[in-house]
Amino acid sequence: MESRIIAALTLAFAPSELIVEDDSESHRGHGGYKEGGETHFNVKIRSKAFSGMSQISAHRAVMSKLKSEFNDGLHALSLDIGEC
Repeated sequence: MESRIIAALTLAFAPSELIVEDDSESHRGHGGYKEGGETHFNVKIRSKAFSGMSQISAHRAVMSKLKSEFNDGLHALSLDIGEC
C-alpha cells in the first residue's frame, strides 16, 4: 500500500518532498486496523500543485487521488500538506 500511495501522489502532484509512513500499529484495536498493517498512514507532501489552494482543497485533492487505495483497505491518512 505504501508504494501505491507514493506512486499515486508522485504522479498527481510531482512533489518536491513526500514522506509516507505506515502508522497502522499505533491503531491496533481501533476501527479499520488489520493485522499486518498498511491501513493507517502519515503523509507529508510538499508541491507547487498546492499553490493557492486552501488546506481543505489540498486535502480533498490528495484524497481524491487515493480512491482506489481506500477501496482496497487503506483506512485513514494523517496529512501534512504544503507548498514548496
